[in-house]
Amino acid sequence: MSARPKSPADMQAFIIERLVGDRGDPSDVIGAGQTLGNEALEAFLSGLNAQLASPIGIELRSVEITRFSDVKPEDVSSYAMTIGSARHSADALVMLVDADALAVVVSALFGADPQLPVSPITRDLSPTELDVAAIIFNEAATAINGIGERGLGVLFPLPAPISGAELKRKVLRNGPAARLLFSLSIGSSTGLLAVHLPQRVLMEKTGAVAAEPEVASPAWSQRFNDEVMRSKVMLEATMPLQTMTLGALAGLKAGQIIELAPNARVQARLSARKKVLFECEFGKLDHHYTVRINNPFDEGKDLMDGLLPREN
Repeated sequence: MSARPKSPADMQAFIIERLVGDRGDPSDVIGAGQTLGNEALEAFLSGLNAQLASPIGIELRSVEITRFSDVKPEDVSSYAMTIGSARHSADALVMLVDADALAVVVSALFGADPQLPVSPITRDLSPTELDVAAIIFNEAATAINGIGERGLGVLFPLPAPISGAELKRKVLRNGPAARLLFSLSIGSSTGLLAVHLPQRVLMEKTGAVAAEPEVASPAWSQRFNDEVMRSKVMLEATMPLQTMTLGALAGLKAGQIIELAPNARVQARLSARKKVLFECEFGKLDHHYTVRINNPFDEGKDLMDGLLPREN
């Protein structure tokens, strides 16, 4: 569950991230990702190889700008995924490993000859292969997490890896992310591990500072920021009614009165540009209806609440 904004500046960043989405200059984000990936590489390599009978090679292949909505692969049967939470983010680490990388690690785990090609995995992943994915994810998360004040604060143990139909059903938020792509290899066989971090989390983790701008850049940047902050958006406040069967919904008629749920007033949501920003409470002040802001909207908590049965 993501941390709540603790200051006006944090609240402003939260709202802008929800409405605009972009975080910083792409070159700064990529540079921060390369720094983090290179710093974690040695610990990742030694930690994973310590559990294998034959050593494998690991390289940071690339760092890319992406969005979480583009993370899930089309062929979900040949990937395993887990989502690691941290102190300040419910999706601090979204990791996917492909079947080729799993085949490499399974081969090394059982001491296969590195001179021989690895047998590819061409079916749905087995429970054993998902256990191997968990080993990879844990070592990668441990290496990227770091220690001390600059530590990411990943919450261990990580959730069990998912694949196939369960991965297909998984819903990810649409936010800006950075992808660190690692190659895992033994002999001539290679597979890929993709680690995704929210750009905000990545920049805070690495303490990244933007490159020295050109002379005209600060004025233009300030002008752009001012335009963004002055742009107007329509606010919408909504509250839930009740659950209803499709049959009852089809039978609704003009003039029919629908009763609000007992706690509907305190389950309002404030939105802009189809993005939910805050959890709110409807009220009334003198002769005017009001909306009182309670908490920033938490997508992770909302998803979990939607999966759990509600009490009557």
